[in-house]
Amino acid sequence: MESDRELLLSYIMTRLREGPLLAKKNIHSRGEKFRYRNVFIKLKEHIDNFLNGYVENRFITMAGLRGVGKSTLIFQLYDYLLKQKRIDRNRILYISTDQLNEILGESIYDTIDVFISEIHKKSPITLDKEIFIFVDEAQHDEKWSTTGKILYDQSKKIFMIFTGSSALNLEISVDAIRRGKKESIFPLNFQEYLLLKHGINSPKETSTTIKEIILTGNTYEASKKEIQIIDNLSNLKTPPKKEWENYLCYGGFPMSINLNELDIHERTYSMIERLIEKDVFHYQSFRKDTKSTIFKIITFLSLQKPGELSEGKLASKLAVSSSVIHNLLNILEKTHLIFHVNPYGVAGKTIRKPWKYYFLSPSIKASINFALGRYAPENREFLGILAENLVVSYFFKMKETTNRPAGIFYPPETKSVDFLLSKIDGEIVPVEVGIGRKGKKQVKNAINSYNSSYGIIISNKTELIKKENDVIHIPLTTFSFID
Repeated sequence: MESDRELLLSYIMTRLREGPLLAKKNIHSRGEKFRYRNVFIKLKEHIDNFLNGYVENRFITMAGLRGVGKSTLIFQLYDYLLKQKRIDRNRILYISTDQLNEILGESIYDTIDVFISEIHKKSPITLDKEIFIFVDEAQHDEKWSTTGKILYDQSKKIFMIFTGSSALNLEISVDAIRRGKKESIFPLNFQEYLLLKHGINSPKETSTTIKEIILTGNTYEASKKEIQIIDNLSNLKTPPKKEWENYLCYGGFPMSINLNELDIHERTYSMIERLIEKDVFHYQSFRKDTKSTIFKIITFLSLQKPGELSEGKLASKLAVSSSVIHNLLNILEKTHLIFHVNPYGVAGKTIRKPWKYYFLSPSIKASINFALGRYAPENREFLGILAENLVVSYFFKMKETTNRPAGIFYPPETKSVDFLLSKIDGEIVPVEVGIGRKGKKQVKNAINSYNSSYGIIISNKTELIKKENDVIHIPLTTFSFID
């Protein structure tokens, strides 16, 4: 009978042998190679720098919601190493931790130890050639972070990427944080959607100049970029606004590139089911009937208009305690399926209003509505709700990746703007979002109330960026180029 180590070696040799075929399968569709997302360029640069002797960024965590394309990125990097950098396949190990645990019950550390000692006849300390280790679904090994830290300290010849759910960002140890580089993966922005689906490139620094409008009120550079954007969009076979609506409703995930609308919604909903079954229960053990409660919470969030969520009322509606609702919402936020926006309150002032919840991508909300028979893309109000979700999810990504804006809030008073963005210096930027004609009254009132130097209206009724005194108008299509 084979020993555990022999079984593990056999598993590794199979992974090495099948690696090129697995990569080819996962980066092609209908005979065509997938185009590269923006984050691929960053990851490729880390690899190039490592091969050129820069050994700092060689322990990378890549966390994100299911379906955002983490595994595809890994296989694109594998293919890049194999085809363009001519790295021998025996120096590139891809493993999936959930598979490793289910089949062999082995750890990441023991797998890498066998890989180095049996395949390369070395120890981490004596390695004399660069090796590359890609670990998918790393959160299934509770010691993944320690493993990365140990290998980082033992050898400068090992380049590692650990991918997984958003739990990775929470589970990584303080020591590992000091050694590692974090790359969070988000759903597609409109710029990436156009590139992956239609091969349309955006002008350089497009995202940066649009962010400048949001954060500084400066429209000059972005207006120049917008002319180039419009010119590029003229190459689309469908009207740009219609293509943007397609993106809004079902274009948030890479799987949307090669599937029809029905399949996209079904796959997205299946992704949510897997997230609940695997990621939610990864954080905490629950009773079996809790799964039903989680689905009811998600259903409630998807069907309601954006608004404050009273945990007490929801608890009463679902016949569970408020503490259970609070705990489940918190865990759903940890998975990055949803996030919340606080009511705005000046320092020292308590605002007794509940949080508002949004999905990380409007595609998620649309697909849940599709499954429930409430999908209505021809309805302006439905599109308006998705547009509001899109805008605030972009703000959330900006805050998560750059800490700008410093805060995202909603105004506590009624009949005001949709959002209030807080700058680092404390200044508030009022933002109104909508499908259809948007007046300036609410933004003007908010500018006066919060002593803001400018406010922003993001809508589909504006053809070009324009600034009218202290009110800036941004087309939804242009805004959606923020990465």
